[in-house]
Amino acid sequence: MVEIFDNIHKIYQYKAPCAELADYIEFFSESSYEATGRYMANQGFTVKLFPSWTPTFWINLGSPYQLLLDQQRYSIKSEEDVLILRNTIVERHNLPTDHIFTVKFSPGGFEAIFGIPQAQLADKVVGLHHVLPFQLIQKVKRIDSFEERMELLQNFFLNMHKEKKAKSHYFNVVKKAIETYGNGNMEYSNGEIAKELFATNKTIYRYFNNVVGTTPKNYFSTLRARTALSEYVIDKKLFSPYDYGYYDMSHFYKDVVKFTGKKLIEHRV
Repeated sequence: MVEIFDNIHKIYQYKAPCAELADYIEFFSESSYEATGRYMANQGFTVKLFPSWTPTFWINLGSPYQLLLDQQRYSIKSEEDVLILRNTIVERHNLPTDHIFTVKFSPGGFEAIFGIPQAQLADKVVGLHHVLPFQLIQKVKRIDSFEERMELLQNFFLNMHKEKKAKSHYFNVVKKAIETYGNGNMEYSNGEIAKELFATNKTIYRYFNNVVGTTPKNYFSTLRARTALSEYVIDKKLFSPYDYGYYDMSHFYKDVVKFTGKKLIEHRV
């Protein structure tokens, strides 16, 4: 399955975080063993994810899997749990008995809660025990339900965040910059965004590198490609590249290739 092109959500259940964490976490999710068996016909399968610069926890509740990150392959054992930044294309090669619990953070959200610069995670597979207490991970694994797992981790994150509020200024500026870019039809330049935030280009550049781990230009180009491609897949007849700051369809097509490594013609959308 390929993210955006295919409906990978059909084998997962999702829940949004509580209001206090909504700015920092996109969602909690957990794959369904029953749905996986139904849709994957008890066959091994691959999930391909495109760059999003969203730190992600994968807590393994099922089988071992293979992870391909930056052209390097990792063998993740059934008892192993990982953290990745998703700054590049990621592929998970799964057995039919795959069962994974996911926490997907917003850009900068992981740093706001844990105080660990997001940029340090680029191109790495980090053992989750380096971030979460081992006892907490084991308790999450022993719990029977998705809702209880989510509640346990939410309470932990809330306590962590209370200790990190003093460092939230960078995150708030980056969040506002991302909102400004979206509200500006994804056409604003870095200079225009800085002007809207009463800041300098240099300040916005430094904040993005500190919080997201990449430059504003790189992040915004990724965000635009993800957003536009998602809308194109939903309804290509109504899709207009001008709604996302592209000059024309050719400009959009080139960005899709740059973003996914594939041409649209290679996928039936």
